[in-house]
Amino acid sequence: MNQAPVGIVIATRDRSASLARTLGRLLDLPERPEILVVDNASTDDTRARLARDFPTVQVLSLPFNRGALARTDGVRRLRTPYVAFSDDDSWWAPGALELTAKLMDTHPRLGLVSAATLVGPAEEPDPLNEVLGASPLGPARDLPGTQVLGFLACASVVRREAYLDAGGFHPLLFFGGEETLLAYDLAARGWGVTHCPDLVAHHHPDPAPRNGRPAVQRRNELLTAWLRRPVPHALAGTRDLAADARRDPTARQALRQTLTRLPAALRARHPLPPHLERAARTLDGAQP
Repeated sequence: MNQAPVGIVIATRDRSASLARTLGRLLDLPERPEILVVDNASTDDTRARLARDFPTVQVLSLPFNRGALARTDGVRRLRTPYVAFSDDDSWWAPGALELTAKLMDTHPRLGLVSAATLVGPAEEPDPLNEVLGASPLGPARDLPGTQVLGFLACASVVRREAYLDAGGFHPLLFFGGEETLLAYDLAARGWGVTHCPDLVAHHHPDPAPRNGRPAVQRRNELLTAWLRRPVPHALAGTRDLAADARRDPTARQALRQTLTRLPAALRARHPLPPHLERAARTLDGAQP
């Protein structure tokens, strides 16, 4: 049998039960994709469960938690031309990967495509679907769907060549809101980033809140600004966060984490090219 053109990379840590459910769904897909689980140094029974219950699934065990960089390790290991990302609580709808491969084959500049996400057992549309679908960047003649500069990682498929060309997810962000920076870097190198609602991914997140996630999201939003946006824009974001930090513990945590990482962000700073900065400003103005 010919190898499926789209493989799947899952980064996981200490969530063996949720991972097992996800793998069951993915192994039932008609496309029969190659699946690689990158284990971010789990301390639960993840590795034993994978070996026992999922012997056909490839496993890359990391010695320490690399956050979103685990996806890059997976993309490097997996040699399929296109790579779909799943989290340990998300999976792809039957037929979505086949359609994605056709889109990638037909549109050679397409570097990343974002799917529509259905959340939970009730399959409620993720609010991000509407935001991406209404992107003011509109369509491009040589790309499917609507151009965007953001996406949900667990509902995205990348062209392996494009992902590695852009450097993958940035090490400074670790996890949480890391997608915008990758979208910027793909687009800056000429790759298309689009949203195609005909592609569907399912996401069943744990309803319990993740400790520290709101602070991480704000931290990474501001670090992304310092890494790629004009200095006045980044300064304005820093002033806003500092003002919020006077009364909001989450903002204080985000500000402390940002200031710790700011020297590294300044060293790695590469502003967007002018046409892309104009696109980012257009999206800034469209935010609710």
